[in-house]
Amino acid sequence: MLTQAQQEQAENLRTWIEQQLTSDERFSEHARGDRSDGSTLATRWQTAENPHVWIELAIRPLIPQIRVGIVTDDRWKSEDFEEKIQESGDTMSEFVEMGFEDAGLEWEEPLVEHYRAESKYFYFSTPLETVSLDDFTDEELRTKVMRMIDGYYHAFGPYLAD
Repeated sequence: MLTQAQQEQAENLRTWIEQQLTSDERFSEHARGDRSDGSTLATRWQTAENPHVWIELAIRPLIPQIRVGIVTDDRWKSEDFEEKIQESGDTMSEFVEMGFEDAGLEWEEPLVEHYRAESKYFYFSTPLETVSLDDFTDEELRTKVMRMIDGYYHAFGPYLAD
């Protein structure tokens, strides 16, 4: 169970990132979708090019972990992303790594998890482990998370349109 202060640390990080992306024209809107038990605080930004694709930030304060990725509820779009990765000749990690590099983030072969959740959503996401919730106030960590968001957009952005 988290203390009130720890809950605030997680919420402050999310609010800060939301504020950074408020006027970002790559996204048409954003919405929160938290788990009722507080184990995940998620914000999704709908991409301007496709209403069925979102960039997602998920803060998991109990671990503590931050996840950034791309999500779609369109099975065919997920398969299209898979095909684009295959056509690139890269592994999923290399594909996302190149997007991260374009965003100014050096991260050799980041872990990329590809999975289906709730029988509806298809994810490509990268977890960022932290030592404690105190890390959530660190400027370097916040910059890294913003670059992860940018990196996912750089990697998948050319393939967002229907």
